[in-house]
Order: sequence, then C-alpha cells, then structure tokens
Amino acid sequence: MKLLIRRPEQSDIQALHQFFYLVIQDTYVKEGIAELVDDQQHEWETKKQYVAMDLESQGEKRFFWLALNEETNEIIGTIEYGEANEIIQQTIKENLFGCPEIGTVFVHPDYQNRGIGTMLLQNMLMTLENRRVPAFCLDSGYKQAQVIWQKKFGQPDFVLENYWGANNHHMIWKRALPFRF
Repeated sequence: MKLLIRRPEQSDIQALHQFFYLVIQDTYVKEGIAELVDDQQHEWETKKQYVAMDLESQGEKRFFWLALNEETNEIIGTIEYGEANEIIQQTIKENLFGCPEIGTVFVHPDYQNRGIGTMLLQNMLMTLENRRVPAFCLDSGYKQAQVIWQKKFGQPDFVLENYWGANNHHMIWKRALPFRF
C-alpha cells in the first residue's frame, strides 16, 4: 500500500469527522467502555474542534498530519499537536509554553499494526524539531495505547492511578527533542 502523508484541507472535514467517529467508537469498544456514549461524543467534538482550529489558524493553534491510502484516497491516520490539555497542565505543574502535546494519534481499525502510527509520529517529531520546539508531552488513558507509548517512550513521567476508575490509570510522558525511538 502506498501511503501519503499531508496536511488537512477544508475538503477533508467531512471525511475527518467520520474518521474520528469511527476510531473513537472502535477504541471505546476495544477498551471495554463502549457504554460511555457521552464521553465518546465529547471526544469526537474535541477532535472536530482541533481540526477546525488547525484550518482556521493555518497550523498555528493546532497542527495536523493526515495519512491517506494513496490508492483509495481514504484517510487512515491522523496526528496533531497543540497546547497541552488540562490534565497534563494540572499534573506537570510547570510552564509548558513551547512544550506542546502530541495527540489525536488515530489509525483506522482496518490499518492498525502496520506502522502507520509510527510513520506519523516520526513525521511529527521532525516537524517539531524543524520548528525548534524543545520538548513535547503526550498522555493516554487507553490501556492499548499505553502499551504502545511505553514501548516508544519508556516509562511515563506521571501515572495518575485509578484516574478513570479501578485499575484504569492515566499516563503522561514529557520528552526533550530531538527524540529517537
């Protein structure tokens, strides 16, 4: 499969909204929390706001990369960076100016475990390095994603135990750039 990584365009909005919905729904099912419909809706609305912020600010407030299957032109992955979320800011308790959060690392369920997320992450790290960003943060409350992030970034800097309920922790990483995994 040929993969194209590019910035989003206004014409991608509808497809991105559908993509976000699909991946969020799939993630909640895989995490065993599909009944949290309001949480899914909130996450979907947040991701829609993030992509709107990217397009409106031309990448200044939020900055996305999209991965597309070049043969079908289907969006199969996303990654973005922007201001660190409230959980990160409240936990790290330091000035995070110049230390954005990498987030919305989504890969279509039919394309997972093929290295697409890794390619998007490498592309984003190069983008941040080229912009002379000194460090980044990343967080996750999803158990499956936490396993992946621990393989890439090592042990988290912060673990908020039972944050999402019994044995459902929230993990936060902060890493300096350049970073290689």
